[in-house]
Amino acid sequence: MQDGSKGATLNDSGPWGGSGGTGDGPKKPWRPTPGRPAGPSALDALLRRGRARFGGNGPQNLEVGNLWRWAIIGMILLWVIFTSAHTIGPQQRGVITRLGKYVGTLQPGLGFTFPAPMDLVTKVDVDTIHVIDIDTGSDGASGQNLMLTGDENIINLAYSVRWSIRDPELYLFELQDPDGTIKEVAESAMREAIARVTLNDAIGQGRSQIEARVAQRAQELLDSYRAGVVIQGVAIKQADPPQEVLDAFKEVSAAQQTAQSYLNQARAYATQVTAKAEGEATAFDKVYEQYKLAPDVTRRRMYYETMEKVLAKSDKTIVGPRNVVPYLPAPAAARAQEGGR
Repeated sequence: MQDGSKGATLNDSGPWGGSGGTGDGPKKPWRPTPGRPAGPSALDALLRRGRARFGGNGPQNLEVGNLWRWAIIGMILLWVIFTSAHTIGPQQRGVITRLGKYVGTLQPGLGFTFPAPMDLVTKVDVDTIHVIDIDTGSDGASGQNLMLTGDENIINLAYSVRWSIRDPELYLFELQDPDGTIKEVAESAMREAIARVTLNDAIGQGRSQIEARVAQRAQELLDSYRAGVVIQGVAIKQADPPQEVLDAFKEVSAAQQTAQSYLNQARAYATQVTAKAEGEATAFDKVYEQYKLAPDVTRRRMYYETMEKVLAKSDKTIVGPRNVVPYLPAPAAARAQEGGR
């Protein structure tokens, strides 16, 4: 029958064509064809290309791969440890920024954060006293820092400003140039203070008051700017007139000192004379009290005391009328008396 022969043909040839079997069943596509060598499978070809790329045989490649894997894991662990643990010194504070945003401050000791680059820690020294010296003007060419006093005189000032960090986060993020800002604020406060005093006060005894006023004013301005710093003090190192009139000013200052010296001497002499006069007046009051009690006796005593003072300065000897002899000076009479003996 045609159908039977057709079915036999399909069973013999199979859907892949050709008869490679014995008639027992359809030919398996994964079985090699009798008489032809079997080729490598796709998995074998992939493994062969992998061995050719990494070199060596299979077990050696596996060992090298494990070493690389452990090395990468160790590097990751070290990176996490060293970027997550932070040691902050006693004089330091650690400012934490997470993806560029401030999130907190680490106190002295051991602190932990997320690893970098997620968290970054900036250590800030809060105990160090910083010093800014201001000895020249804004131009810096003349070497002078000229200011106008309250009595319209010009003075050349050189001073220094001592400051420290109080709030590390404010110091780092509020001002673009903290050091420059502190210098400008101190100079502004100093000019304001000098404009309220005279030249003599700025050069003489008024320095301490000016320094305290400048420190207070500078602190107020920096607090308004949220600078996060503390002004420890201001010290005036030099206060002189400009160089062009310095010699003339020294002459005037020397003349003033001489005049002041003469005034001091006059005051001392007046004090001495006044004290002597007061002593004599006190002695006279005592004598007058005694005179009122016994006028004759007091009068005679005063006469004798006065004559004693007058005759003590004379070198003549006065002899009574009974034994009249030529007068002799007291030294000659003494020698004659000694010769007679």
